Amino acid sequence: MDTTPKSCIREILKVTLNPGVTSFAGGLPNPDLIDVAGIEKAACDVIREDGKAALQYSTTEGYEPLRQFIADRYRKRYGLSAGGTRS
Repeated sequence: MDTTPKSCIREILKVTLNPGVTSFAGGLPNPDLIDVAGIEKAACDVIREDGKAALQYSTTEGYEPLRQFIADRYRKRYGLSAGGTRS
């Protein structure tokens, strides 16, 4: 193990444990901004409505209903044609 190179990501994440450090590294959102209740509701809704498909391995493009939801949202909010399967 002594010859294994250190992981840059692991070293960055160690620094973020210091409460005096504000990290601007990607993937480290402020935990106070995470809508746990909203994520819980969304996950429960998906599992209840389409759990077998949502929990199954799929294409790398991801869960089709979620992709379509995001594409529709971008279209409605920003007038952008995001590449959903139905356009």
